[in-house]
Amino acid sequence: MFEWLADSLVYQLASFSADTHLGAALHFFVLDTTKIFVMLVIIIYLMGLLRALLSPEKVREYVRGKPRWLARLLAVTLGAVTPFCSCSSVPLFIGFVEAGIPLGATFSFLIASPMINEVAVILLIGILGWKITLLYVLAGLTVAYAGGVLMERFKPERWVESYVWKIHMGQVALPETDNSLVGRHRFAIGEVKEIVGRIWLWVLIGIGVGALFHGYVPESWVVENLGGQDNWLAVPTTVLLRIPLYSNTTGIIPVAEAMLLKGVALGTVLAFMMSVVALSLPEMLILRKVVRWPALALYAGILAMAFILVGWGFNLLALIQ
Repeated sequence: MFEWLADSLVYQLASFSADTHLGAALHFFVLDTTKIFVMLVIIIYLMGLLRALLSPEKVREYVRGKPRWLARLLAVTLGAVTPFCSCSSVPLFIGFVEAGIPLGATFSFLIASPMINEVAVILLIGILGWKITLLYVLAGLTVAYAGGVLMERFKPERWVESYVWKIHMGQVALPETDNSLVGRHRFAIGEVKEIVGRIWLWVLIGIGVGALFHGYVPESWVVENLGGQDNWLAVPTTVLLRIPLYSNTTGIIPVAEAMLLKGVALGTVLAFMMSVVALSLPEMLILRKVVRWPALALYAGILAMAFILVGWGFNLLALIQ
């Protein structure tokens, strides 16, 4: 349906040719815009029906008081199924610290939450297929868990800003939730409006970048500079160059799709997606409000190295096969 709509609008109604750069870029933009936004609305609504009771406060309570290994595992799992982005980092960090949750688990949650959530996973399946989605999710969960373990080894408590330890949120009185079908419907509609309203611009930017990449970047240049699995410099270069950028997982999917269509190696694409979402300059600046520069540098260094290793690992597997 989406392919037919894009063909009708771009090639028939607007009379662009599929052989031109502009025609290919516009077709990609129309196809991904319609597909992603329709899927977004449907997925967020359905997930809203199932998750009317989940909130940052409840996430905090689930993790509170658990053994370190279990707290970290719960933090990674809950981070993967909650739609919190990097803009939620400061209040979530403070809430976790106030609840006495180990900082290793807190950092695991902060890594997993923006990188993986159910909306992004279903979109990834629809756009890139279930195999790439599974690889991305497994790599993201591993990075989140291992990243929390490494952060904890360096005792990051000494680098938390002093005011954070003085905040006492107390037991938050959660409002009663209407669990009737009508109540869940209203909650789901609210989720659609809130989440789509928050990310629509990033999604359009991501689709626009992907369309330009797909339509105008020569395939020969991509293969020469980013495409080969044996191009070891491509992965760290991609990770480092993407740090100043920011997007969420949903917005970066069309860019990743365009890269794969042009022949960029899978490991390079996975490293690109992770670094843009979890290792961006805006997120670092937000986290700086609650931790000092040494913790921030350690956090960024661990993530950068982890993403590079993920990219190298998948490219190496492709070479072996």
